[in-house]
Amino acid sequence: MLNFEIHNPTKIVFGKDQLSKLAQYISNATDSKKILLAYGGGSAEKIGLLDKIRTELHDFEIIEFGGIEANPEFDTLMQAVEVCRTRNIGFILAVGGGSVIDGVKFISGAINYAGDPWEVLLREEGKVFTSAVPFGSVLTIPATGSEANSGAVISRSSLKEKRTMGEPLFFPVFSFLDPTVVATLPKRQLANGITDAFMHTLEQYLTYPTANLLQEREAEAVLSTLIEIAPKVLENPADYEAAANLMWCANHALNGNLRCGVPTDWSTHMIGHELTALYGIDHAQSLAIICPRLFEVKFENKKAKLEQYGKRVWHLTGDNVAGEAIAKTESFFHSLGIKTHISDYTSEGKDAAQIIKARFAERQWIAMGERQDLTLDEVEKIVTNAQ
Repeated sequence: MLNFEIHNPTKIVFGKDQLSKLAQYISNATDSKKILLAYGGGSAEKIGLLDKIRTELHDFEIIEFGGIEANPEFDTLMQAVEVCRTRNIGFILAVGGGSVIDGVKFISGAINYAGDPWEVLLREEGKVFTSAVPFGSVLTIPATGSEANSGAVISRSSLKEKRTMGEPLFFPVFSFLDPTVVATLPKRQLANGITDAFMHTLEQYLTYPTANLLQEREAEAVLSTLIEIAPKVLENPADYEAAANLMWCANHALNGNLRCGVPTDWSTHMIGHELTALYGIDHAQSLAIICPRLFEVKFENKKAKLEQYGKRVWHLTGDNVAGEAIAKTESFFHSLGIKTHISDYTSEGKDAAQIIKARFAERQWIAMGERQDLTLDEVEKIVTNAQ
């Protein structure tokens, strides 16, 4: 078992009819009465959630900022930063899915940053956010786990870039998780959410067998639960128990627990982010495209864990459990309506392999994966095979 440290300060408020606690939790986090209410494309308004929040926060001065994109855009977020600076905002409430919450993490850090915040996302030497305005979230889409972690992904379409950030500063103070919102989501978002949670788990599990027996079984439990509930959620998103299990799985997949004492990969995410930045492919879709091909290219590295995964999660037997486990994973994505090739989404991706290889070379991303041995040539092969 590897050494690890873990601390998650986010208070999770799980279940329906909990918003009456919202005002008190904000008051516990700040003395300010000025709140930025940040949200996305308007779904929270349509389902009446924003009105409920406005009612609960009637004693606060609320400044609203809508329009945060599905892949939160740097330029949009900088507009929110200026609003926060001008209005002296003391707390930010993110109402939405992972993209809105990710965007709010960036906003909270950029408000008091003296330079250009993009240099922080570029990881320029010595450039870091050193403070953050406190924030919380009301989750509307179970998928990313951003409501209970300190990481974020920010896009800049003008540069076709998608960059990550994360520090202990960026844990939400609290997050409200109400499974009833799942009933309002379209099938595409549900499928993406299931895929995202599944892939977050695989990135921390599908490496090589470890002696951390509890962590292995916890990851397998998340994967098995997602496989079990996926058809129920897609068929009837108003099924409260299925929706609640999806929301809790998505949270557990990336709240920091599954990484404790085990190696992690994240190469699928690193490559997938480029597909989103270059071609606008949904984040979860990009992961489903890359994952099976990466497992094939790194088959020998991952064979032992693929066999464990195939036996324990997919209940496979026989002489080719590892190979069949890859096929089962891809079939699972297909069962959700998620396609697994670049050409399924765009006709412009023929040069993707060369472009991504060149980008990784420029950034010196030359040793990735759980063994730090994923080469640039292998990245090119993975993306080529994913065409």
